[in-house]
Amino acid sequence: METTAVVIEAPEQLSLRHLNLADPAADEVVVDIAWSGISAGTERLLWNGRMPPFPGLGYPLVPGYEAVGRVVEAGCGAADLVGHDVFVPGAACYGDIRGLFGGTARRLVSKAAKVAPVSTTLGEQGTLLALAATAEHALAAADTQAPALIVGHGVLGRLLARLCIARGAPPPVVWERQPERRRGAAGYAVVDPDEDERSAYACIIDVSGDATLLDALIARLAPRGEVVLAGFYAAPVSFNFPPAFIKEARLRVAAEWTRPDLDAVIALVASGALSLDGLITHRAHAADAADAYPTAFEDPRCLKMILDWRNCP
Repeated sequence: METTAVVIEAPEQLSLRHLNLADPAADEVVVDIAWSGISAGTERLLWNGRMPPFPGLGYPLVPGYEAVGRVVEAGCGAADLVGHDVFVPGAACYGDIRGLFGGTARRLVSKAAKVAPVSTTLGEQGTLLALAATAEHALAAADTQAPALIVGHGVLGRLLARLCIARGAPPPVVWERQPERRRGAAGYAVVDPDEDERSAYACIIDVSGDATLLDALIARLAPRGEVVLAGFYAAPVSFNFPPAFIKEARLRVAAEWTRPDLDAVIALVASGALSLDGLITHRAHAADAADAYPTAFEDPRCLKMILDWRNCP
């Protein structure tokens, strides 16, 4: 089998290439991808060459972990998935081309246990499930407290706020410095941090990816408050000890989402408790990926860029 895939050849060098795929093993499925998303966090670091040392990192590579498509073939152990629409968090099926995370391709081969069946009606919004699961995992990392403050009003910040409200928690405050991104709130306030005078937040979740913010966040904590780092930070994260000592601040890191997180948000979306509306702002044909990637990373109006693979050979 062959596929057409986005390949980052080297930092800021992208191509669309035909690659060979291996036949599926008994526990694998072949998925024809309809849509894939571009991550403005981790993929930006892969694109500009600033990704810290990471297992599997190296060029050339197929990026992406936000893909939705239909299972068209399967090994004998996964035949029941044929014909189903699924969310695919990535693949490593490209031979000498690394898959990190390997989801940005017209066709791919994945372990059946990694894909998640989704409703056909979800369509392109299924690409947002990875970020929704990341938000769910970050909330779990916040221990028993819902965040009173979320830093960043991109897709992940919006999903965090929506999940808080969906679970009956008080609406959080969201900080966002870019005026273009302060719009689109639903039931919560989005403010410039310089205009927020509050300084006793019990729980803060940061999804900005800005490694320089920690001192400012600790200054806004309540005594024994908690900061959850849920972004991906290319630079070392550090903080001044005395202010953290005085407040007995707690610091927690939210790692990658797990399957229970994914299953939880799929159920919330299916029930109508969690909306994915209004988060996809830009779309491009997969053939135009070379233009779509810079737009996804550089245009502040772009919340989520989707690549459409449906008419790609």
